[in-house]
Amino acid sequence: MPVEITWWGHATCTVSDSGVRVLTDPLFARRLAHLRRRRGAVPPPEAAEADVVLVSHLHADHLHLPSLARLARGTRLVVPRGARRALPGLARLAGVMGLVVTEVVPGEVVDVRGEVRIRAVSARHDGRRLPVGPQRAPALGYVVEGAGRTYFAGDTGLFATMAEEVGPVDVALLPVGGWGPYLGPGHLDAQRAARALASLAPAAAVPVHYGTYWPIGMDAVRPHEFHAPGEDFARHALRLAPKVTVRVPDHGERVSLP
Repeated sequence: MPVEITWWGHATCTVSDSGVRVLTDPLFARRLAHLRRRRGAVPPPEAAEADVVLVSHLHADHLHLPSLARLARGTRLVVPRGARRALPGLARLAGVMGLVVTEVVPGEVVDVRGEVRIRAVSARHDGRRLPVGPQRAPALGYVVEGAGRTYFAGDTGLFATMAEEVGPVDVALLPVGGWGPYLGPGHLDAQRAARALASLAPAAAVPVHYGTYWPIGMDAVRPHEFHAPGEDFARHALRLAPKVTVRVPDHGERVSLP
């Protein structure tokens, strides 16, 4: 059975495998602080339908409480260990919504349904809840293991043991950009993501985390960093990982892989 990926924008995807819907880093906002959604409609209500939701780290564009409030009561939520302590609002929301929160660290596995399970892996990214306070939890990636093996990298820089820690995968969802004109440490741009792809060697890949949100008033500052990363990733991947099938979906588009 193929794995189906729907990219809703930014790092928000639905991974459908063996009848299980896995939602990553849900962000359904038109505006978040100084960011405005510049491409793609706000995802429709069905985007919030999920059997399990994965949160990669505490940054507000990945752990967005108003978006989590759109989940159905009782939805299972997998977060980095320490997230509830670091973010009391998450604990309050989980109580109100009846969310089943599971905190994990790299190497831990969460059984979902049938043969589908979630394996947490490490990431190289600042996992604090910014901009204030020492609230900390590790940044994570996840591997959805079912009929296929789908790696959702969350936000991460390139690191030497990535392929070893992630293990064999069929599909890789890799961040290739960001929400501003410059990427700091702990991120992948299109070229570094292609290098990660060459190391991971999946059958297929989808670029994410680009081309959705942009700071208000900065439309003319390095606009190629907003528009180009997806196609740039495909171009670099053709050179560095020519055996990998790369799909660059539009916002809201569903693709079947491999």
